[in-house]
Amino acid sequence: MLICCLAGWAACTKHTTMREGKAYTQLDSLTDTYLNLQDSLLITWNVMARDENEKLHAIQELLQSMGISGFFSKTDVEALEQRLGQVERIRFNQKTMSNPHVVEEYDFASNSLISEIVSMAESNPAFIQKKEFQSRIDYIKVADQRVEYYRADYDYIAQKFNLFLDKYQTQLKEIDQSGLNEKRPLFQMASDN
Repeated sequence: MLICCLAGWAACTKHTTMREGKAYTQLDSLTDTYLNLQDSLLITWNVMARDENEKLHAIQELLQSMGISGFFSKTDVEALEQRLGQVERIRFNQKTMSNPHVVEEYDFASNSLISEIVSMAESNPAFIQKKEFQSRIDYIKVADQRVEYYRADYDYIAQKFNLFLDKYQTQLKEIDQSGLNEKRPLFQMASDN
């Protein structure tokens, strides 16, 4: 028993461990962390983008329903559809979000469009009484409220990634030789401006 304990203690004090017959070094550990952070960023971004796509699709469906319902002016609905197209065109990505004005412009256009559509839809009691239309409006409102949650989640992981880049600059040259080890912009920075 004493021999087993000593062997276990000796194995724990080594700087490298054996994994599948190979030495597992600090560089391997840093590589794992680096890849996990990159994966987490990508997953978080994709979840946020998918939710935004679904929200925009729900807005499009609501506008189509408003257009064919006969309760609203076709001219007004078409103007809102054009604005929706504009919102889709000015969407930011992981690169363009480094410009806080791009995020602000998108947020302003998106928020004002949603506000106007919801206000118009809710101003007509006959339209809003239909359960399917009310549920679309509710979905859009909830999806819009999730934006800040997703952005905070993304910022949390991006901050960890950026700190990791700062701390392990030298080792990263061995881990990723592509030279693409760039810090990620944060939504928090865009909202601070």
